[in-house]
Amino acid sequence: MRAECPRCGGEVAEEPDSWACALHGVVVPLWRPRESSYEVFAHHLARAGDFPTYLPWPLGSDWRVTDFAVMAEGGRVRASVTACAGTSLLDGPVELLVVAEEAGAGLGSRVAGTVHDDPGAEVADHPPVVRVRIGHQTVPMWSVSTSAAPGEWDRSVVVGEAFGRWLWLVVRPASAMLLLRDDWILRDVSAAGPHLVELPFGGPPPAW
Repeated sequence: MRAECPRCGGEVAEEPDSWACALHGVVVPLWRPRESSYEVFAHHLARAGDFPTYLPWPLGSDWRVTDFAVMAEGGRVRASVTACAGTSLLDGPVELLVVAEEAGAGLGSRVAGTVHDDPGAEVADHPPVVRVRIGHQTVPMWSVSTSAAPGEWDRSVVVGEAFGRWLWLVVRPASAMLLLRDDWILRDVSAAGPHLVELPFGGPPPAW
């Protein structure tokens, strides 16, 4: 897995006691695979430790895990992201990215293409647009505008709070937001064990 800047995807240099990006200075590196596979995903989960790595569960029969990454340095983990792709009857090809992060990490903003590191005042100033389930918890999710970002109409972004961390869902195309119906299930696969062998991996990673 290669190390990159979690905010811009640029190269990072390893210094004696830190990692640094030429644009963003000292950062916690983002470890991202060169290609998506079961073997590399096992390394991802080992590096992430007890930090959650979420996937929709169960994954649809024609869906594949196309990308994943973890923002970590030593024993400090700040964020994780997974991407999967498949099809729906209404929208055709669909991409879904799921980010779990500590406040201020900045990875969710990069993946979603928003301006601020954290969702900000848009969250909770209107009713939630969807709810997802993680274990026994129901997580309300609010829409976040991407109107000031490049490609603003190509995706839908919703954000909520789960177990003290920000949870971002980014869906392309924007119309595929309808897939996120109530009681849609996410699973932290870090403890999924043998079930992970059945997950399909591969395909082109999304641009983020």
